Amino acid sequence: QIQLVESGGGLVQAGDSLRLSCAASGSSFSTYNVAWFRQRPGKEREFVAAIKFTGDRTYYEDSVKGRFTISRDNANTTVTLQMNTLRPEDTGVYYCAAGRLAIVGLATAASPNLYLFWGQGTQVSVSS
Repeated sequence: QIQLVESGGGLVQAGDSLRLSCAASGSSFSTYNVAWFRQRPGKEREFVAAIKFTGDRTYYEDSVKGRFTISRDNANTTVTLQMNTLRPEDTGVYYCAAGRLAIVGLATAASPNLYLFWGQGTQVSVSS
């Protein structure tokens, strides 16, 4: 079992950057696939990005491709989401999630059912 704590959210202007961190505690972090989801105002929780436990494969939702980058540091049990060129529609609560079920392509990586452990979320607000 692991615990996840997100940090790095805040209020920025359109075009700015933010770096979100997900700090994990517990055993065997390096065996977990990790993803970021977000919940925008009035919308369902949605997939943003994921990284396999090996760190050699990443997946992105179409609207963030080329702007967001997910990475992990297994030695420091941290996953980072670098968000550039932020837009007002990126506003929402961002959640980190981890799970051990196998990722087989984007469809599985994007499924919330793949992830057993979730953080409490961090708020990102982008003004126009």
